[in-house]
Amino acid sequence: MQVILLEKVLNLGNLGEIVRVRDGYARNFLIPQKKARRATDAALKEFEARRAELEKVQAEKLAAAEALGARLNGYQLKISQKAGVDGRLFGSVTNADIAEALRKANFDAVEKSQIRLPNGPLKAVGEFPIQVALHPDVVVDVNVVVEGEMA
Repeated sequence: MQVILLEKVLNLGNLGEIVRVRDGYARNFLIPQKKARRATDAALKEFEARRAELEKVQAEKLAAAEALGARLNGYQLKISQKAGVDGRLFGSVTNADIAEALRKANFDAVEKSQIRLPNGPLKAVGEFPIQVALHPDVVVDVNVVVEGEMA
């Protein structure tokens, strides 16, 4: 299926590009998330009429992401979890836990889907570097310090 991208999509293209994607990806993700529209003649004409507005919205999103990224870059987040004597956690620290802790630290715009854990959930006490993708162009590094509470 051919779609017109209404915003920049990682590994796919930029605003206004017409790309061919699989039908399920378009129907189940891109179109419902309002990241793309089907590439019909009517949609192309409407897109060209709204192009300046969409570019302005994208520029505002990028500026907001860069501002938040400047505050968040290098931030050290502390999370306490119950742990055994050997330093392994009872359970794990997931991206949802990290997003909730960031929300409590006044970083309200961070969603759990934006947090990238390269080695999966954190299962031990220690310091772990993670990445937060605020925008396809803005990825910042954050250190998560997992502290153990004795059970």
